[in-house]
Amino acid sequence: MTRPLRILHAIRSDGFSGVEQFVLRLACAQAGDGHAVAVIGGDPERMREGLDEVGVPHTPAASTSDLFRAVRRLAPGVDVVNTHMTAADVGTVGALGFRRRSRRPAIVATRHFAKPRGRLGPIPIGVLVRHAIDAQISISTAVANAVDGPSTVVHSGIEPRPLADAAQREHVVLMAQRLQPEKRTDIGIRAFAASGLAGGGWILEIAGIGPERDSLGALAASLGLEDSAVRFLGYRTDLPAVMDRAGLLIAPCPVEGLGLTLLEAMAGGLPVVAAGAAGHLDLLAGLDPRAAFAPDDVDEAAAHLRSLAADEAGRTALALAARGRQQRDFSLRAQADGTDAVYRSVL
Repeated sequence: MTRPLRILHAIRSDGFSGVEQFVLRLACAQAGDGHAVAVIGGDPERMREGLDEVGVPHTPAASTSDLFRAVRRLAPGVDVVNTHMTAADVGTVGALGFRRRSRRPAIVATRHFAKPRGRLGPIPIGVLVRHAIDAQISISTAVANAVDGPSTVVHSGIEPRPLADAAQREHVVLMAQRLQPEKRTDIGIRAFAASGLAGGGWILEIAGIGPERDSLGALAASLGLEDSAVRFLGYRTDLPAVMDRAGLLIAPCPVEGLGLTLLEAMAGGLPVVAAGAAGHLDLLAGLDPRAAFAPDDVDEAAAHLRSLAADEAGRTALALAARGRQQRDFSLRAQADGTDAVYRSVL
């Protein structure tokens, strides 16, 4: 049996979006495997809500200086500091990176976005931190191909979800994401309008908040979608329940590092139609071709929605195949094991 590790996760954040939830899930899984785990960063209340259950201590870090001080205080005696996002890389390397390797923990950076780190003035941040980062993990093939420096792909994983009762699903197309420009919520609205499903009694529900809320409402009206055909749900804490009564999910964002919402839909047996790009490609490989459309192609997305809406057996087959793929290749168990292997490769 391999020895338990002492692991410190570091993220400069006071929020609770996809990356913070990633850290929470992984830290809890690692603690469950017997490792000594601590977490720096993320919304204090929501992180502690999950971490306290498994005895993982949490330290807030809303700023890079907060993170720097927390790493300096907590890193002695730790085997691995696992950083998440560029600010945590900078703060951790600043705190530890100028010590000799024999006198500091290994630093492993998890890369969540399909792009290189930014710049500090004229200098790429990657140049400033790469001397001290011992290994990198990318959450998808798309991220690995885009980041600066070599990395190992370890897919994000989630716990299995109960399979929702197909008989309880309604004629609802769900879109669940932040209402920001890069998410391309407008493509989802245009595709729903072009599909003609509103005329057949289907409804588009949009769960999420963001600066585009008003403009997206105006877009829906301009496309002839009545208020009864489009519902803006706002921020939902019960998204699994919302997913369990939807009939289809559309995920139009073409730049997801992996796509947590898409992965959660797959886990619950919700049929999906998603932009075939970036991290979505890893999730959708081998599924019904109607599960993917060319990025920003409204007509193709509409055709796939229309086809699946009219094909109950096809929706069921897609849902079951996607769920099987999630359980096989995107489980939390597989992620924890893959992450552990990267840690041990640099210790």
